[in-house]
Amino acid sequence: MILVNTDYITGKEFEMLGLVKGSTIQSKNIGKDITQSFKTLVGGELKAYNEMMNEARALATKRMTEEAQSLGADAIVNIRYASSAVMQGAAEVIAYGTAVKFI
Repeated sequence: MILVNTDYITGKEFEMLGLVKGSTIQSKNIGKDITQSFKTLVGGELKAYNEMMNEARALATKRMTEEAQSLGADAIVNIRYASSAVMQGAAEVIAYGTAVKFI
């Protein structure tokens, strides 16, 4: 499966199959949440949250890819990511794009 954030793939012609997406809502455990809140007092990278968001993006991408595969897609173009806070310490990440089949 080819994944790109452009609306073309060099050397490939394709037909669009439709919008595909994958999402997840992730949170860290209460212990990590407390330690990260202390970190905001002194500044610096919030590594536990960074890790959480990386895991969330990977899972959202996997779910989007699975949806595209179920349509018989060869690639996903115009991939975009969005995130939003659902509650304190929890975030939703959505990955979406256009599933395409090579001609």
